[in-house]
Amino acid sequence: MDPIRNPYAPGAGQRPPELAGRDEQLHAFDVTLERVSRGRPERSVVLTGLRGVGKTVLLNALRSAAVRAHWGTGKLEARPDQSLRRPLAAALHMAVRELGHPRPDEVEHVLGVLKAFAQRGPTSSVRDRWNPGIDAPAVTGRADSGDIEIDLLEVLTDIGGLAADRGSGVAIFIDEMQDLGAADVSALCAAAHEISQTGLPVVIVGAGLPHLPAVLSASKSYSERLFRYSRIDRLDEAAARVALEAPAAEEGASWSADALEAMYAVTAGYPYFVQAYGKAVWDNAVGPEISADDVAIAAPEAEGELAVGFFGSRYERATPAEREYLRAMADAGSGDADSVATSAVAASLGKRPQSLSPARDSLMKKGLIYSGERGQIAFTVPHFGRYLRTHSD
Repeated sequence: MDPIRNPYAPGAGQRPPELAGRDEQLHAFDVTLERVSRGRPERSVVLTGLRGVGKTVLLNALRSAAVRAHWGTGKLEARPDQSLRRPLAAALHMAVRELGHPRPDEVEHVLGVLKAFAQRGPTSSVRDRWNPGIDAPAVTGRADSGDIEIDLLEVLTDIGGLAADRGSGVAIFIDEMQDLGAADVSALCAAAHEISQTGLPVVIVGAGLPHLPAVLSASKSYSERLFRYSRIDRLDEAAARVALEAPAAEEGASWSADALEAMYAVTAGYPYFVQAYGKAVWDNAVGPEISADDVAIAAPEAEGELAVGFFGSRYERATPAEREYLRAMADAGSGDADSVATSAVAASLGKRPQSLSPARDSLMKKGLIYSGERGQIAFTVPHFGRYLRTHSD
């Protein structure tokens, strides 16, 4: 079939042509936006899940919903080597610009507070002061203490007040939220807690790996009640069918029942895999109906691309010692088990668990594995264990 008309889109954070299986989250967020706009109490949102389940795609879809509701929005991606202050300031700047306000002096004051927040870090000096591109003079004595917890609350309070004047709200979207530093996580939770009590229309929407709730809880015990957690998982068979059939129908093509069954067997419903296999099958099929034979013929091509771009690129980031640990995890696991015991990994390598801590901790920092509970470890990427068992260095 015509590759130019191929509707499937396997890409990092790239929205598929049919966002199937996420209606519940989209509807719940619409309710959140409306309730907060009306001054009703509502929790911020945290999305968690493995790599490739569509967290970033859903995060972007929720942001689009906020834009349609005339909210001010901003987005950032957390990084383990970067503090929250500067990227959050840029995201908040965008949100203020989207909001607008009939009184320019009010906007200028808030932008001045935001500029002070952006430029004031614990080690800021005149020489290294960052210019955030805000066309307003920095306000002195507001959000510029250097304490991120105090400053964040003050800047969000002022921006929330601006949004309330507009009868709207502000939503900040944070991807890879588990990579925030401990002080930043604490400040974000504390600010969201205070803001929720004042009734200001500010919502935080975070997305991260499955252990993100544990990261938040370790920072502030009340975070369990502060956020509404939504586990984003693989699609069920019905949703996976919709993700394949709806885009094909738009292009005058269809999938046979056997082909859809075969696709679910090879993708297990993981959204990224659905798109990757869908693209390969489309390019190899004669059509207009895609058959199970088409899936069988194209599957090796899709698997090859995943081996290089999805699995291999992550494996290449690991050092030799870390690769040894990853392979031991794969060997110690049963099939595609969610997690394995760290003691089982150590036993597989014939080493003491303590001696493997550096490799394990480094892999966690790189986002390749995570610990959902004490003594257990798991891959952040679905089917990574299977990949390691079938591929050698």
